[in-house]
Order: sequence, then structure tokens, then C-alpha cells
Amino acid sequence: MHPFAPIRLQDDHVVLEPLSPEHAPALEAAAADGKLWNLFVTSVPPPGQAASYIERALQGQAEGHMLPFAIRERRSGEIVGSTRYYEFAPELPRLAIGYTWYAKRWQKSHLNTACKRLLLEHAFEQLGCAAVTFHTDEENHDSQRAIERLGAQREGVLRAHKRRTDGTLRNTVCFSILAEEWPNVSNWLEMRLNRLAANP
Repeated sequence: MHPFAPIRLQDDHVVLEPLSPEHAPALEAAAADGKLWNLFVTSVPPPGQAASYIERALQGQAEGHMLPFAIRERRSGEIVGSTRYYEFAPELPRLAIGYTWYAKRWQKSHLNTACKRLLLEHAFEQLGCAAVTFHTDEENHDSQRAIERLGAQREGVLRAHKRRTDGTLRNTVCFSILAEEWPNVSNWLEMRLNRLAANP
């Protein structure tokens, strides 16, 4: 089986299910909570474009370098955002986690910790990754802090790395977690998730 074959990951808090065209209306609703498309430092589908957003993600999946998920909050059953694996390098193996966004009401909740724990666990324990990386806009300070809270180490900045949706050039901040660091990171995420879930 190709490492990027669709898979469902879940725990008591969240379900990461393979992204499909059927998720378009729910993603539209999630993005509308906070009008997330107005945030130039993230890539969130604006009104009427969730279907094409999903189509592009699935094209990346078909080409073998992306595995996109819809994020379903377990208790309510709501689709609240999206995330994905990308930049899979099979010779190591190594991959990146990103393209992550949540409806505004779920930002800074326990969901990000729950999602990242599931994705990291699968990457290290099932796919055997040597490292997992995270990339974020240099201007997205909330995202940088969230990645650091996962236990990832800042590696550096790629200057003029890509263009934002508004056409401006973006510097990309890079973080990583190595396989040998995963046991300690896993323990930390478990403790953090228990604390956050107990105090929503």
C-alpha cells in the first residue's frame, strides 16, 4: 500500500477522515466561521471555492505527494476544518504536516493538539518517518507558537519561499520533530491534551 493511501485516524476527541468532494458544503460553513479566507497568512477556501480546493488537494493525493483530511469534532459530529500530509520523501521517509485550519470557534482549543498527535503518531509509528516537518508563514505568529507548543524545533527561515494567495512573497519558517524525539513529544502531547480537554 502506498503510504499516502486514504486512511481514517481518530481518538476520543477528533476524527480525521479522507477528504472528499462531499465535504465541500461543510468546509464552506467551517471557513465562514470567522471569514477565514480574509487571513492572508493561511490558505482557506473563500465562498464558493471549497469544491475546487478539495479538487486540488485530491489531485495532489493522486500524484502521491499529499494526503488531505477533513477534521470532524467527535462530540458534535461537525466538520470543523482541514489538514493534510504533504511533501512525502519516501527515501528517508520524511513528510510535512500542514494546510491546517479550523473554524474560528475551535481555534486555540484542544483540537489542534488532538489532530497533530494523531498525525504524528501515524507518521512515526506506522509510516516509520525519520522526521516530520512543519512550515508556516513568517507573519503567522499564532501558527508558529502553536507548532512550538507541539514540541517541534525551529530550524530556520526560507526567504521568498512562495507566494501567498494575494500574490505577495512569503518567508517560510521551518520546524521539525525527529523520530528519536517522538517518545518525549508523545508524552508531552498526551499530558497537554488531557489538560486542555479537561478545561475547554
